[in-house]
Order: sequence, then C-alpha cells, then structure tokens
Amino acid sequence: MPRPSWNEYFMEITRVAATRSTCLRRKVGALIVKDNRILATGYNGAPAGLTHCLEIGCLREKLGIPSGQRHELCRALHAEQNAIIQAAVHGTAIKGSIIYVTNQPCVMCSKMIVNAGIQKVIYSGDYPDELSLDIFKEADVELIKFP
Repeated sequence: MPRPSWNEYFMEITRVAATRSTCLRRKVGALIVKDNRILATGYNGAPAGLTHCLEIGCLREKLGIPSGQRHELCRALHAEQNAIIQAAVHGTAIKGSIIYVTNQPCVMCSKMIVNAGIQKVIYSGDYPDELSLDIFKEADVELIKFP
C-alpha cells in the first residue's frame, strides 16, 4: 500500500473523529492542522456534560426540520465549532491553519472559520448551505473538495 499524501492522511483522521459523533442525523469530524501538525479535533455532539441526542432523541428530527436549516434548534455543536473551541480551551493558536472536515461547513461554521483566521477548508461531503460558500469566497478562504 502506498504512503498516503498529507491530505489523505488528515482526511482519514477526520473520518475517524466523526465516529465519536453523538448526532443521530449526520456524523461529522473536523481536524485543524498547521505545518502538517494536528492542533485540534472535533466532532458533532452535545456540549460537554450534557445529555447526548443518542440518549434523548433528535429535536430536529421530531420537528421535521430539513438539513441545512434552523441550526439553532439543535443541542449539538458542529465538529468545526468543537475543534475551534478545543483549540481555544487549550490555548492553541489556529490562525493561518487548515481545517479538514468530513462535510462542507454550514454558514455558522464558515463565519467562525473566517474569524478564527483559518485560511483553507478541505472537505469531502456536500452540505445544503449555499450561503457558506459565499462567505468563504468573499473572505478569500480557500475551499477544496477532497475526493
């Protein structure tokens, strides 16, 4: 088996992070990297210490909310948010970094990524949120879909 490229390596770790997700609808993982070093990881799930959706069910599912809409009606944080928060909690600077994500970030995450100074987003799966694409384009954050 050939040695994986850096992008392949980091995207595979991102997929492993997604397996920790406690979301019933979509398993997402995120990895923040700078100079080929992992700075933080994240997956989607309830805030630390709170009951997970795996245990109490999904409010969005119960209300019939389509994917990509009404993000505020969810108890979980997104993988990108958790990775950015973990970096902050541990005092890790992420300005100028790359974030790898299993899915295209939503508009909320795209705004956080821009303000955190992350320069590039590499993702594999699609997500129905056109506004996030506009945010990245206007902010000149490079967005790359990984096969």
